[in-house]
Amino acid sequence: MISTKKLIKLARKWQKLAAIRQKRIMSTIFKGDDAEKCYVKGHFIVYTVDHKRFVLPLVYLNNNVVQALLELAEEFGLPTNGPLTVLCDTAFMEYVVTLISHNVNEDAERPLLTLIAGSHRASSS
Repeated sequence: MISTKKLIKLARKWQKLAAIRQKRIMSTIFKGDDAEKCYVKGHFIVYTVDHKRFVLPLVYLNNNVVQALLELAEEFGLPTNGPLTVLCDTAFMEYVVTLISHNVNEDAERPLLTLIAGSHRASSS
């Protein structure tokens, strides 16, 4: 049987090791102290106009709706020193993500593309 002193000593050792591992993991996830700079490999981060953050897989860049949103943002000026912001609100972006995640066909994307193109023409005139 292990004595109480040995159990306490082992517990402290494991707590220290766990703390060291946690610090190491957190330092690789967070660059600095800002939680907004959390990056996930194979993903990109976009913000909506109402400052909602979306972490999207890189595969979504192949989607026509995401490409249209990024082109629209590029045309109206992407921030040079800030986060990538698409010109839509949170509800619209959540709808886009839902459609992409359910692998909808191009026929379902057409109304969104028309809506994006319509908003582009309205804001440019």
